[in-house]
Amino acid sequence: MEAIFLFGLFLILLMLSVPIGYAIGMVTLVTMLEFTSMPTLMIAQNSIAGVDSFPLLAIPFFMLAGNLMSGGGIAKRLVNFFECFIGHITGGLGMVTIVVCMFFAAISGSAVATVSAVGAFMIPQMVEHGYSKPFSAALTAAAGTIGVIIPPSVPFVIYGVVSGASITNLFTAGFLPGVLMGVALMIVCYIVSKKRGYRGSTEKASFSKIVHTFRDAIWAILSPVIILGGIYSGKFTPTEAAVVSVVYSYIVGRFVYKELDASTTYKSLKDAIVINGATTFMVGLSTAFAALLTMEQIPLKIAAFITGISNNGVVILLMVNLFLLIVGMFIDNIPATIILTPILLPICKKFGMSPITFGIMLTMNLAIGFCTPPYGINLFVATAISKVKMEALSKELILLIGALLAVLASVTYIPAVTTIFLK
Repeated sequence: MEAIFLFGLFLILLMLSVPIGYAIGMVTLVTMLEFTSMPTLMIAQNSIAGVDSFPLLAIPFFMLAGNLMSGGGIAKRLVNFFECFIGHITGGLGMVTIVVCMFFAAISGSAVATVSAVGAFMIPQMVEHGYSKPFSAALTAAAGTIGVIIPPSVPFVIYGVVSGASITNLFTAGFLPGVLMGVALMIVCYIVSKKRGYRGSTEKASFSKIVHTFRDAIWAILSPVIILGGIYSGKFTPTEAAVVSVVYSYIVGRFVYKELDASTTYKSLKDAIVINGATTFMVGLSTAFAALLTMEQIPLKIAAFITGISNNGVVILLMVNLFLLIVGMFIDNIPATIILTPILLPICKKFGMSPITFGIMLTMNLAIGFCTPPYGINLFVATAISKVKMEALSKELILLIGALLAVLASVTYIPAVTTIFLK
């Protein structure tokens, strides 16, 4: 009864459009008063403890780095460079969009930053070269999901803090699934482009043009090499890597490309502060919510209910995926990760899934929610850039989401996809 009341009230508040941070806090408070004798001070204590974590410092720094790179001309130079190699083939401009999203994901760690930085430049470019505006926006929104899978990844940091899993191992494990997501989207892009006659953007680039664009983009290309190379080599932690990313982004944007002026820097700082404030608020109250669940043994009851349905691991993992896909349509990645990890991780571990693989699967499910109605954040960004109605954009997403689901299935049922690079 307590679990039904808890999640039922939460769903009602979401349907009433109550901001998710406030909804989490209200549900926690009301449930405590109604069903427990615990002091409400527990909410404040757990909220403070939840954000008092060194690894969480990586989040605002990665956000700031993504903002600085968006305004510093890095995305534009990456587009020019990759266009030299695949821009001339059928659907080439769409594929360039996907590849740049993958590369930008290795810099920003954020889906929203990836869609806004790449979409603002590429959606008009694709439309100019004959692509339909809804398809251009949908492709960018879908490719933006890679932003939280290819390392570094803000949700991986959250999951690592909640589950105790190694954030470095999560970054390592997310690399291949992120690449597979990009390849799957490129295949769909090629098929759709072949059918609709979307041609490449330019003639095949000459060697001299490739050299020129490479020289122009070299500082952008080096960014993920420095960030990820430093993490994997053990030179610095993911949190320290986020700080390095900010410093590097500012230097390149301000002094090398000279597109990062004072006003752009101020806007980048302001946006990062606002987003981090909302994120920290959700993280704190989500931690209190998760603490209430644990104290009342609700995860154990839910786990017992789910495992009582079937003893078949394939069926249980399929049910978990379907549940997460539905959750991702309504709830943001960060609170969902904090709330659901204690509930679902023990279930998946029981059927042989490692915490690292579960973290990738969880994040990928919720990332797909970024581009599914009604509350997909990538959809909102893409529609704002393209001025396309949500209905038209959603129709174009069906095949693209199907491609992402195929990669999700491989992550769920083929352990090597996430463990192949782990020591």
